[in-house]
Amino acid sequence: MRIGVPKEIKTNENRVALVPAGAEALTAAGHQIFIETGAGIGSGFEDDSYRAVGAEIVPDAATAWGKAELLLKVKEPIEKEWGFLRRDLTLFTYFHFAADEALTNAHLASGATCIAYETVELPNRDLPLLIPMSEVAGRMAVQEGAKYLEKLYGGRGVLLGGVPGVAPAKVVILGGGIVGVNAAKMAAGLGAKVVVLDLSLERLRYLSDVMPANVQLVHSNRHNILEQISTCDLVIGGVLIPGAKAPKLVRREDLARMRPGAVIVDVAVDQGGCVETIHPTTHENPTYTVDGIIHYGVANMPGAVPRTSTLALTNATLPYTLLLANKGWKKALRETGALLKGLNMTEGKLTYQGVSDAFGMDFTDPATFVA
Repeated sequence: MRIGVPKEIKTNENRVALVPAGAEALTAAGHQIFIETGAGIGSGFEDDSYRAVGAEIVPDAATAWGKAELLLKVKEPIEKEWGFLRRDLTLFTYFHFAADEALTNAHLASGATCIAYETVELPNRDLPLLIPMSEVAGRMAVQEGAKYLEKLYGGRGVLLGGVPGVAPAKVVILGGGIVGVNAAKMAAGLGAKVVVLDLSLERLRYLSDVMPANVQLVHSNRHNILEQISTCDLVIGGVLIPGAKAPKLVRREDLARMRPGAVIVDVAVDQGGCVETIHPTTHENPTYTVDGIIHYGVANMPGAVPRTSTLALTNATLPYTLLLANKGWKKALRETGALLKGLNMTEGKLTYQGVSDAFGMDFTDPATFVA
């Protein structure tokens, strides 16, 4: 199979969808790899490291897209890439369609087959291709939140861990999943007072066994959310409904209850965000202020640490990439239930319920296309 890897062109996105070790595995299996020149540089992989394992370096994105039967990316194709979409192309990347109707419509119109990293799902409901980036984003959320609490950036001027004789900052984490757990570990390790809210009592019981003493577990409901955010310094949004829009847990009017200079880091922003006032930002301009509250809405947070993020992501994606390349997408999805869950659209039809629900569009059972 011909596999293309273009350079990511989303603002400050330095990850790459395939590392040289992955390219070596794919070429050893008999596949042709076409890497756009410079695609790996942001993550520390020079063109020569791909050439050395048998990949071909191509001069531009048009060639990488045009030669590919299977195209590997990290982030969704942005508008200037939509012209490369075509019916006989399979794309394997993060899409987050439910948060962007224009993106969804462009891919539907192309007829391309879109397999989303974020909805590949194991029988135990784990999301193996989302977990590594959620781990990175959860940990980064605390770093970024701590920075923007500094007075220099308009924050409350609070040190996350405090010092002897001075109380630490309070961090409220919405969601006890992968993002929430990693954020809680980081915040607790720095000495903050941490509160994690989650709907699942089973999850809260598990977290009570594994979290340190400075992490408090609270059942998530409207009353408890308002109570906790009214006395916090940093809110981290980490709520996920796979493939669907995130629920709005913090409303515009709720900001008036928060302390001026408090910070919100909404990791769910690429799924629409769980804070009503959040919108996507970039690493170049990561924050804005609403009603005295600093909002951080970078939708590709792991792109700031591309070496770590690329290695973590490709460790998880490569086995699935090999399945797609070795068997073709239809056979791979037919034989691998987790990958079938990843199919969001093909032949102009939506095949993921969460996306069809988000826009009121027709849903077609993905099994129809792989039978």
